[in-house]
Amino acid sequence: MKYDLTIIGSGPGGYVAAIRAGQLGLKTALIERYSTLGGTCLNVGCIPSKALLDSSEHYHNAAEKFALHGIQIKDLAVDMPQMIKRKNEVVDQTCQGVAFLMKKNKVDVYHGHGSFVDQHTIKITKDDGSSEQIETDKTIIATGSKPITPAAFNYDKKRVITSTEALNIDKVPKRMVVIGGGVIGLELGSVFARLGTEVEVVEYLDSIIPTMDKDCGKELMRALKKLGVKFHLSHKVVDVQATSRSVTVKVQKRDSEDTFELKADYCLVAIGRQAYTANLGLENIGVVTDDRGRVEVNSHLETNVPGIYAIGDVIQGAMLAHKAEEEGIFVVETIAGQQPHINYNLIPGVVYTWPEVAAVGQTEEQLKAAGIPYKSGKFPFKALGRARASTDTEGMVKVLAHADTDEILGVHMVGPRTADMIAEAVALMEFRASAEDAARMSHAHPTYTEAFKEAALAATADRALHI
Repeated sequence: MKYDLTIIGSGPGGYVAAIRAGQLGLKTALIERYSTLGGTCLNVGCIPSKALLDSSEHYHNAAEKFALHGIQIKDLAVDMPQMIKRKNEVVDQTCQGVAFLMKKNKVDVYHGHGSFVDQHTIKITKDDGSSEQIETDKTIIATGSKPITPAAFNYDKKRVITSTEALNIDKVPKRMVVIGGGVIGLELGSVFARLGTEVEVVEYLDSIIPTMDKDCGKELMRALKKLGVKFHLSHKVVDVQATSRSVTVKVQKRDSEDTFELKADYCLVAIGRQAYTANLGLENIGVVTDDRGRVEVNSHLETNVPGIYAIGDVIQGAMLAHKAEEEGIFVVETIAGQQPHINYNLIPGVVYTWPEVAAVGQTEEQLKAAGIPYKSGKFPFKALGRARASTDTEGMVKVLAHADTDEILGVHMVGPRTADMIAEAVALMEFRASAEDAARMSHAHPTYTEAFKEAALAATADRALHI
């Protein structure tokens, strides 16, 4: 078979690129090494983790908040197998939806491991060892990433686990150690903390979610501590040893020789992910990768080999599903002769704990480092009527605007439904709105989004109304 475009990898970047290619009339092939489409995000990442996050939030609210609302429940208990079953059903429905979209857009799907024979020939090796080849004019590498698991951590998929295995624990653990205070570790750590697990987080840096604005990290850590989560910041893990029933994690203070041990049922390794580019035959066509295995691309996301593109987690930048989607569309429209654009500064980041954390644009630390004059406005959710009505009063909204022009440079939120609220900030910043523009927009009352309006007011000459 000969295709206009072949996409290796069916995660959000790959399958969305395939849909757009089908819409534009390109004869398209999609290669996926696993039996289901959707990649990490749909199968063992974004979708299943959010399903468990929601389930654990329902349980925690029933246990901690329902009585306050006048709702009495007897014999409340966690049915972990049912929780996992529901999560799997959500995953199955979502993956089946992607398969339907491939048929709808006339995309040919191949299951097997794709690798380059040459610039225009892709070999597809199936699970039974058989293989076939297809010809292609252009190719997008969208093979995603996998968890980083250092040898010293003795990753065994049983007691020393990554997010993949954590999504299938069918009994609430008594204790869990999480290595890494980033997004994945805190999301999954919060799932089990809400269900009653004693969770301890070991983070090498001096703050959690270190890539986000420090105020966000402080607010989130305060909320997670209320759940009982313990933090060991500025500490590193030097050894992990597991038995059939438990795990022992040896921890060292970063600037000291002092060590101590943490014992738990599980150790969740969540120190980041690395690009998955192994065994793709990149050496056969001379595609250049960096020292971390990421594919190097130009401003059009094209590699050094003409007609070979790469998107998502296999290239530099934030490892976000929606970034990969935008890049997939960008590449396909570029191939089709259009003039697409991506503003990487305005790709939002979200942490789906509760309260949620969401941000777009530059952090206060970045503005200071760049010497950009700015002003800051904050508004706490505890001062918001809607938040008090729902008992979701933790967190705040912070608006950073240019000191001279008032253009919004960054928005950082910790609170209820901020994952959805951040879209308003993205839209305003796409059109280079000022803080006063945001402040003068009418926001429905009572809503959580009023906190954004109030923070924008606070950034414009300290005009917040309700504090």
